[in-house]
Amino acid sequence: MRIIVVSDTHGSYDRLYKIVMSNIQTADAFIHLGDCVEECKNLISNFPNLAARFYFVKGNCDFGSDAPAFKIIDIIPGHRIFAAHGDRYGVDFDTNIIVKAAREQGCDIVLFGHTHVRLCSYEDGVYILNPGSASRPRDGKPASYGFIDFTPAGIVTNNVSIT
Repeated sequence: MRIIVVSDTHGSYDRLYKIVMSNIQTADAFIHLGDCVEECKNLISNFPNLAARFYFVKGNCDFGSDAPAFKIIDIIPGHRIFAAHGDRYGVDFDTNIIVKAAREQGCDIVLFGHTHVRLCSYEDGVYILNPGSASRPRDGKPASYGFIDFTPAGIVTNNVSIT
């Protein structure tokens, strides 16, 4: 199983479209972590067959959106995903608050954006992934997205530069 994780497209429908279309044959699900609501709604409107496997939450720049601030996603057997933008969890400073919130929900995979900086780590039984920004990176690296692969050998998370 493969899950594509995107964040912070900030109105760049073209970037989101490119990521989704380049992974549509291999991805079982797509998760967008905020600052995205308009382009996510447009994508689902243009490709309604994606709706069942496309999840998104609102970010701090998704003004007036009724999208949820976080989602618990149960699509990987034996694992739960906590997906949030991150701004409400102090991710600019560290991951302690968001990891605690995820654990309280029984989640062992934490996905967040907001910082526009890639992060991929595993701490005390929790996978932590920030895919960076698909349109405006702040870490001196190219724009990026992330993925989660669930295999018989275990879970693999990583980030991919957009070329």
